[in-house]
This record gives sequence, C-alpha cells and structure tokens, in this order.
Amino acid sequence: MKIAIGSDHVGFELKPTIVEYLTELGHTVEDFGAHSGDRVDYPDYSKKVAEAVLSDEFERGILICGTGVGISIAANKFKGIRAVVCSEPYSAKLSKEHNNTNILAFGSRVVGRELAKLIVKEWLDAEYEGGRHSKRVEKIGEFEN
Repeated sequence: MKIAIGSDHVGFELKPTIVEYLTELGHTVEDFGAHSGDRVDYPDYSKKVAEAVLSDEFERGILICGTGVGISIAANKFKGIRAVVCSEPYSAKLSKEHNNTNILAFGSRVVGRELAKLIVKEWLDAEYEGGRHSKRVEKIGEFEN
C-alpha cells in the first residue's frame, strides 16, 4: 500500500517511528512534512496529505499533531476525505470497516509509540465492509455537495 504521512511540529517526533513501522510492514511511505520541530501550521500538512490521497496516487493517509483533532478537522474539509482521529485500535478498525476512512489521525501528546503502532496496524488491516454501511457513507458524501 502507498501511504502519505504528514505532521505538524508537535507530531514530528512520533512520525519517524510510524514511517519506520509502515516500511517494516511492507508499505511505501511518502513524508509530506513537517521536516523539523520548528513551529508550523497543521492545516498546511492536512492539505498536502488530503490532496495526495485524493489524487489516487496514495491509498491512505496518516496525520499526526498534538491531539489529532485539529489536523483531522482540517483534512475533513476536503471533498472525498473521511479522516478519523483515534486514540485506540478498536475505533481505528471500525472507522475503516464501517465508514471507509481514508485518513487516520492521532495525537503524539495522547498516544505513545507502541499504541500508535497498534492503532495504525488495526486501521491498515481493516477493510471496508460496504453493505449496510454504504448508504450511510453515501449520505456523508452528499453533505459535501
């Protein structure tokens, strides 16, 4: 799987752990920044990752900031993006299975390295179930119009 990843300055320290983990799992990862701990604005990185996912060059995206909240809100402003912020693996898994999320966000101030890996693994291993969930996901898409 090809995955776009981005963070702000707060998520910058956790991001290399996730990039390394994704690579170990056999995924291709492109880092859209931030590339240092210097203060930046998280919406800029939400935009880069959201546009990468929408381009169909990347199958999924991952965003990291302090809590995951702001960076996911910004990503959700893009038509076709269904970003979820998760602090535990179960919600990450169900977000993909039921809501067909295409961007996962979490906070480096909320989850540690090992928990972040568990969240990522559950989300990546999950597959959209469609069926009864399709009608609901389609309704979400209608809100964008």
